[in-house]
Amino acid sequence: MLAADTAQAASARPTAAQNVKIQTGARNGRRLRLAYSLRMAPIIADRRAATCAVIILAAGGSRRLGRPKQLVHRGAHSLVVRAVDAALGLAPLWVGVVVGASASRVAAELRGRPVQIVQARRWRDGLSMSLRAGLARVPRSATHVLVMTIDQWAIRGEDLRRLLASRGRVPLAAGYAGRAGVPAVFPKRWWRALAALQGDRGARQLLDDPRVRRVPLPAAEADLDTLEELRFLKTVGHRPLPVRSDSM
Repeated sequence: MLAADTAQAASARPTAAQNVKIQTGARNGRRLRLAYSLRMAPIIADRRAATCAVIILAAGGSRRLGRPKQLVHRGAHSLVVRAVDAALGLAPLWVGVVVGASASRVAAELRGRPVQIVQARRWRDGLSMSLRAGLARVPRSATHVLVMTIDQWAIRGEDLRRLLASRGRVPLAAGYAGRAGVPAVFPKRWWRALAALQGDRGARQLLDDPRVRRVPLPAAEADLDTLEELRFLKTVGHRPLPVRSDSM
């Protein structure tokens, strides 16, 4: 093919924005921008996941629940398996699962999955110790770290992709129930502050910083700490969680 023909063919190809217009039928500028952003978000998230490490906090003793919440099932899988599978679905650089209470049982639950089991020897001292243990194992090549827990049982892979698609130079946190919380994404420049945290509030101590950006994730509000919350989880089963209008 001649150079002129090649240039002509290239100029005839629709741009990404034009493709969105063709495929979605969006016409005006606002709808077209929205359609474009929705289409591009998964692509952006997939690219950014390649340099993102994931820390899954699964070391707690579940004192209020009275049984290991990591091993509670929603549908066919335990909560720790569901969290791991959601993280692996991003194709990230690395996934580490921090264990403490019931460590051997949790590790056995994950046998065969490409994750690193990280032992938090001081897990009884609070979430900050589990977070510190996980950060110590994150590969140096990672540029961001996604911190998530296993007890937010309604979180799905698409929720995590929304966070990754929005990441930048400041932390990104799930926005729900009028506050910022995990799952959250932290750029490398914030890791020293993460490792210096104390007590049982974990990353939430940093998420109160006004520089943190919130990404609305209503599903993050569903939690498991008590028997009442366990009964609700069992009632919902594998069905999608109903979203409250005031949960943003």
